[in-house]
Parts: sequence; C-alpha cells; structure tokens
Amino acid sequence: MTTALAVRYARYGDPSVLSVDAVEVPEPGRGQVRVAVRAAGVNPYDSRARRGLHSSDDAPRAPARVGLECAGTVDALGPDVAAWAPGDAVFGQAHGSAATHVVVPVDALVAKPESLSFEQAAALPVACEAAYRAIRLLDVRAGDTLLVHAAAGAVGLVASQLALVRGARVVGTAGTANHEFLASLGIEPVLYGDGLAARVRAIASGGVDAVLDASGRGVLPVSIELAGGPERVVTIADGSASQYGVRASWSADLPLPQVFEAVLPLIEKGAVELPVAATFPLEQVAAAQTLSETGHVRGKIVLTVG
Repeated sequence: MTTALAVRYARYGDPSVLSVDAVEVPEPGRGQVRVAVRAAGVNPYDSRARRGLHSSDDAPRAPARVGLECAGTVDALGPDVAAWAPGDAVFGQAHGSAATHVVVPVDALVAKPESLSFEQAAALPVACEAAYRAIRLLDVRAGDTLLVHAAAGAVGLVASQLALVRGARVVGTAGTANHEFLASLGIEPVLYGDGLAARVRAIASGGVDAVLDASGRGVLPVSIELAGGPERVVTIADGSASQYGVRASWSADLPLPQVFEAVLPLIEKGAVELPVAATFPLEQVAAAQTLSETGHVRGKIVLTVG
C-alpha cells in the first residue's frame, strides 16, 4: 500500500471546500507511531480553521489536513518506539486525523479499553483534555458552585461531570431540548440568553464560585458578574478574554496519557460519559462539519473510517 486517504482543503470557505484526497502513507519518525484510523472526532476548531480564522493568508500555502483526534490500531512504529506493537488499539491526538492513516506522537497516545468502541474513544481526547485542564485551572472543589456555558457540548459535558465527581454543584446553560438530559446527570440546567443572570440567581442566590465558558458566545460579562470578578472565570472559546481580564486557555498543559490516568477510570465506571451524537463516514465530512457548526449537538460528532 502506497497511498492513504485524507480530508483536505486547498482554499478557505464553507464545508464544500473539503475533499477526500489520495495522499502518501505517512511514515512514523522517532517518538511516533502510525495509526490505521477507525474513527476521528469532529471539533469546532476544524470549521474555524477551514474558514481561515486561524490564518492571515488568503488561502492555505498547501492543501491543509483536517482533524485533531482519532482512534484506531497501531500500524507501524518509529525507530525508537518499544511501548506499542502493531495491532494495539489506541486513541489520541494528532493533526490530520480525518484520514485512513495518521502519525501520532507516543506522548499523545492512550490504550483503548475494550469497553469503548472506536467511535466512543475517538470522541474523547480533545474534549477530555480541555475539560480536565479547565477544572484544574479553576481549582473546583467540593461545595463550590460551578457555572458551565454550553454544558451539553462535548467539553461542557465532561467538565460538568468532572466537577460533580469533585463534589461541586454544577449549573449548566443549554437549550431546553437538553435540559432533561443534563438534569439526569446531576447538572442543573438553565436557558442561555437574555436574563441569564436572573435565572442563575434564582437557583444559586449567592451567585457562583467559578465559571467555565465553553461557548464563546459573548457570555464573559455576565460570567464576571455572577462570579464576582474575572479571576474565577476561564474561557476556552472566547478570543476577547483579555479585554475582560479573564483567563483564556487554548492548549494542553499535560501529556494526554497523564490526563487519561485521571479521566479514563471515571469513564470506565460511568461517572463521566460523552455521548456520540452522530456518526458520518469519512466521505461525508462536509455534512458532519455542517452539523457541528449549528452549535446544538449533544456530545460529539465522529467520522468513521473504513
């Protein structure tokens, strides 16, 4: 086999610019393995990058790859890798994961438990890492009241459940269609939008101890009001954070295996769950990103490969 398939785009724009192209099968270097991908997660970042929001250029200088996370089986090893063997079931983070094959650094790779499908595992890396990082940054503790914006989204769901495990009370913003689901997890749902502060205070009269903004939809002022100041607010989604003195967290601060040492046991025993909202074959990546861009997905969208 000399070729693989990968989702790419040669110009910025709507999902129609995406194509599934034949590419050379990547070879792992030192500290890397090649993964034969079975499933790949879809993330809001994919759409922002495709629209050119993370670039100052008018078009990609070369066809750009899509995807940040995947699950599959180890297919080949770099020259210094001894911890994995071909055929090992794994999940992890790597740019260009929406493909049949991708090279993944060993420090971004985790063994997939048999209890998880490849689709379930592919949904985990980005959301769990971001949620775990945010909860640590906010130092959420037992007895705290945490407000999570976009609580039904992937990061919001995981962060809310991690906070509950720590003994916190969690109030989560969501559309009414997700309120019953959030309540079933122990999250107290409130409708987002105008009047949010009053709705939160109706169930948490003293305000909240901390706020996680996973929505990026102009909620920082009300978050600061409810938390009593910007120092107890963290956003992973709003580029205007510095205007409000709010901490923004954009990138990982721990290796992925270390994150999942803490999170994976909670997933395996059911204390944390991340639903797969929809699956699409790799060839329907445009439809998957179109659904993702609605912002009304409960959990995670996943691409299936093969």
